[in-house]
Amino acid sequence: MARVAVVTGGTRGIGEAISVALRDAGLNVAANYAGNEEKARAFTERTGIRSYQWDVSDFDACVAGCARVAQELGPIDVLVNNAGITRDATMKRMTRQMWDEVLDVNLGGCFNMAQAVFQGMQDRKFGRIVNIGSINGQAGQYGQVNYAAAKSGIHGFTKALAQEGARGGVTVNAIAPGYIDTEMVAAVPEEVLAKIVARIPVGRLGRADEIARGVLFLCSDDGGFITGSTLSINGGQHMY
Repeated sequence: MARVAVVTGGTRGIGEAISVALRDAGLNVAANYAGNEEKARAFTERTGIRSYQWDVSDFDACVAGCARVAQELGPIDVLVNNAGITRDATMKRMTRQMWDEVLDVNLGGCFNMAQAVFQGMQDRKFGRIVNIGSINGQAGQYGQVNYAAAKSGIHGFTKALAQEGARGGVTVNAIAPGYIDTEMVAAVPEEVLAKIVARIPVGRLGRADEIARGVLFLCSDDGGFITGSTLSINGGQHMY
């Protein structure tokens, strides 16, 4: 029976690439999304991967969503915490709401989803959790104290939970992408993007499928001796 994977934020950008890579590797994938039903429907029609709507910042919604996936597809063996948002501003202009929204989705979502699946993984003696961090959680970024704090928190969350899961066959790792050629990055003004690319030693943006291949390895049986690690995929922009 195929293993079941849940990918949060799994219908667009990096999340879509991860969902497709796991599907192509033979997993039964459930792609979570927050609110864009039209794009989620198009994703399912394009890929054949089932999409499920819930807000990862809502603990009860995560528990209910995972229960529905388990009922319809089977017990969840793999969790990829990819969902994330930005609310960028300098400290002078950042509101408490902007701070809370980013922390609740990007970091709180990791807790909510892990809480919903972790015990089951331990009981079955197998589990793979991969949390998507960010180069900006490692190096910081101007105007992103909320985002950088949340992503940095993900790296600490990963190391701590890995220690809890190790003896139960559950690995917990993180990937810290650099600047990837997605819709979010495409929205950056051209002159700003040129400056970003100039700071990347390999001389280009990353691709979503390159992140997906890293996730796929960490989720595989071959990745079973790797836990508590952060894999930086950033073209050499930040060597951490």
